[in-house]
Amino acid sequence: MQKDAYTLILEAIDQGIYKPGDRLVEAELAERFGVSRTPVREALQRLETQSMLTRDGRSLIVASLDHNQLAELYVVRSELEALAARLAAKHATPEEVKVLQDMVEADRALLGDPAALARANRRFHKQIHLASHNRYLVQQLDMVHRSMALLATTSLAAEGRGEAALAEHDAIVKAIAAGDGEAAQQALRAHISKAFETRLKLDAGAVHGSTE
Repeated sequence: MQKDAYTLILEAIDQGIYKPGDRLVEAELAERFGVSRTPVREALQRLETQSMLTRDGRSLIVASLDHNQLAELYVVRSELEALAARLAAKHATPEEVKVLQDMVEADRALLGDPAALARANRRFHKQIHLASHNRYLVQQLDMVHRSMALLATTSLAAEGRGEAALAEHDAIVKAIAAGDGEAAQQALRAHISKAFETRLKLDAGAVHGSTE
C-alpha cells in the first residue's frame, strides 16, 4: 500500500529527518516524496491542526515542546501505557508474549547505538499497545507517540540509560508473561517515570548524551 503525504511527512519527523524548528516547504516535500503539491499542502494543514507544525511568520516549522507540555505529555503517556501493559497481561496471546521476549533479547545488540535503540524502543512499546487488544487505547497511544516525535533527543542517548531501559523492558515482559496485570502496570509506569527523569536531566545538561 502506497503511503500518503501525511504519513510520509510524519515518518520523516519521527525519524529525525525534520527536527523541531526545521522549516517545511511544500515544493521541497513534494519533490522529496515524489507526490504532487496538493496532497502535501493538505498534509501540512492537517499536521498544523494536530499541533505537529506551527507558524513562524508565513512559514510552517516543526513544533517543539516546552517544559510544561513535556510534563503533561509524560503524565498522559504514563497512564495510557500502564493501562496497555495491564490489558496485555490479560489479553496477550502466547505468540505476542514471545515476540516481546524476542525483542528484548534482540535489542541488546543495539546498545551503544541510541538512534537504533530508540527505533527499537518504539517498536517494543507499539507491540505492547497491540497486545492490549483495545483499538481505542491503541489510537490514543498513537497520538501520544506522534507528539513524542517532537522531542529533539532520545532519553536513550544518556550514558547507561540503554542498559537500564532494557532491564526495565525485561521486567515488563516477565509480568505480562505471568499474566500479572498489576505488576505489568507498575513496571511500565516506573519505566516511563525513569525515562522522563532522564530526559529532564538531558535537557538540563546534567548527564552526558547526544542529540541522536
